[in-house]
Amino acid sequence: MRLAGERGAATAEYAVATMAAVGFAGLLVIILRGDEVRGILTDLVRNALTVG
Repeated sequence: MRLAGERGAATAEYAVATMAAVGFAGLLVIILRGDEVRGILTDLVRNALTVG
């Protein structure tokens, strides 16, 4: 009976954590779509694949 007030608390915590993860993923998508970041990542891959 004492825990009846906390029913669904774990589900609410999972929902908050999921929404935070979705927001963070959305922010990463926006950042990675930028031309400057794309150029940095392209240069990084090219330098990693360059032999010599």
